[in-house]
Amino acid sequence: MKEVVRYSEAFKLRLVEDVAGGKYKSLEEARRRNGIRGLSTLSTWIKQYGREDILPKRIKVETMNEIDELQAARHRIRELEAALADAHMDYCLESAFLDIACQRLGGRNWSTPGYS
Repeated sequence: MKEVVRYSEAFKLRLVEDVAGGKYKSLEEARRRNGIRGLSTLSTWIKQYGREDILPKRIKVETMNEIDELQAARHRIRELEAALADAHMDYCLESAFLDIACQRLGGRNWSTPGYS
C-alpha cells in the first residue's frame, strides 16, 4: 500500500516562500530537493497560498488567420452537432410513427432495437 505523507503548514509556507524568493531554479528542483513525490503538489500549495504569480506561464502566440480559422471551425462543429441532433430526432419520430401505423393496422412492431 502507498505511504501517505502529510506536510505541516509551516513547511508548505516556507517552501512556497523559498520558491518565490528564487532559492530554486524551478519547481521541479524544489520538489526533488525537499523529497516531495507528487508532481503537482508544490503547484497546488502555491495556488493555495495565493502566489500564482510565481507559477510558470504559458503564452500562446497566434496569427489573426489562425484565430479566425479556430473560430470558424468551432462554429462549424456547433452547426454539425445541431444537424446531427436534428437528424437523430427525425429518425426517432419516423420510427415511432411507423410503429404506431403498424400497430393500428394490426401488424408487427417495426422499430429498430434501442429506439422503441
